[in-house]
Amino acid sequence: MTIQRRDFLKAAGAAGTVSALGACATNVIEAPQSAPAVIGVAKPKVVVVGGGFGGATAAKYAAKWGAGKIDVTLVERSDAFISCPLSNLVIGGSKQLAEIAVGYGGLAKYGVKQVKGEAKSINPGRGLLMMADGTSIPYDRLILSPGVDFMYGELPGLNNAAAQEKILHAWKAGAQTVALRRQLEAMPDGGVFAMHIPKAPYRCPPGPYERACQVAWYFKNFKPKSKIIVLDGNEDIVSKKGLFTKAWNETYKGFVEYRNNQTLLDVDVATLTAKLEFGDQKADVLNVLPPMRAGDIARSFGMANANGRWCQVDFLTYESSSIANIHIIGDAIQIAPGMPKSGHMANQHAKVCAAAVVELLTKGQVNPTPMVANTCYSFIDDKNVVHVASVHEYDAKDKTMKTVAGSGGLSSEGNVLEGVYANAWAQTIWADMLT
Repeated sequence: MTIQRRDFLKAAGAAGTVSALGACATNVIEAPQSAPAVIGVAKPKVVVVGGGFGGATAAKYAAKWGAGKIDVTLVERSDAFISCPLSNLVIGGSKQLAEIAVGYGGLAKYGVKQVKGEAKSINPGRGLLMMADGTSIPYDRLILSPGVDFMYGELPGLNNAAAQEKILHAWKAGAQTVALRRQLEAMPDGGVFAMHIPKAPYRCPPGPYERACQVAWYFKNFKPKSKIIVLDGNEDIVSKKGLFTKAWNETYKGFVEYRNNQTLLDVDVATLTAKLEFGDQKADVLNVLPPMRAGDIARSFGMANANGRWCQVDFLTYESSSIANIHIIGDAIQIAPGMPKSGHMANQHAKVCAAAVVELLTKGQVNPTPMVANTCYSFIDDKNVVHVASVHEYDAKDKTMKTVAGSGGLSSEGNVLEGVYANAWAQTIWADMLT
């Protein structure tokens, strides 16, 4: 079965982009080869782990493009998808968590089976996904979309559950998002909110700077004596620098203090102090984004083969370069040059991967020239928004994705119309994933 190009592009466009990917697959561990769908023979099985921007999209489109010839199962531990994009607005106070949550029920109409639970391990030789409850799920192709996990071992003071409940990351939308909002509400006017940003790469490059804007918007309106200190582990602002600095210097003048090259060594949980390489910073609310790496299940069996943190994949199929028949998408992968770790990009990875998996299981032809696009919106306040966009195409010579020359764009300034676009983008991509 060969997916028609027009169908693929239509699906990509549903999320406001094109779609695709490519890279290197070497030293692949041999695993059972998948058979094509044959009448009278059991359908090939695709199992997807993780129901975020990548996993939910991959499950939907593998089932849809498989046209009944493939069994698709989505493994997800949560009852509903909660969007990380727009979650900073919950922290700022202009949205509620329920407004950025969508259930998984819409996937059933495409034939996606859902298993609520925790995936714990993989048996590649037998083609089994092992669950925390002791059960196992067989697969012919396994798609992992596990997002990121945090490297708490690098911050000893935070390397325990009690500390993590007090000093929040709020970088996985959900309970911590609401908890950080409550910490801000409880903070006295005149207090200090300090946030530490890890060295890139990390999930959502502009996200921390957007968070600073959202907290500043809240302080400006309700706690005007308060202050925000952005402690950036990077040499400079890594995304939309001019737009964020303009907002801080004009809209939020006097509220935001930005400091670069702030290496975090540890935290003192009792005093809410960031222990930095050059001096410490105490806060009334301390928000720490720990260093990040691929989700633990994707790091199994040496799949995090880029500095022990990220997973290298073949960008034509997203198959792991370490283990055959296992595909990895989203924030967990070693990204191509210029490619952000974003929700939109995970959605694009998923479509390229789903299309490739369908072709591999039905003896079709994998697209040799995938193309993807990305848009990241950032809210300056509750209505004014800025964006950055890019387009990436597969380079067969270097076996990676490269930014298309002259593509993409950047806002000139924040404006209300882009706020309308940003909210429409969210509704559209959530529908593309889940309904």
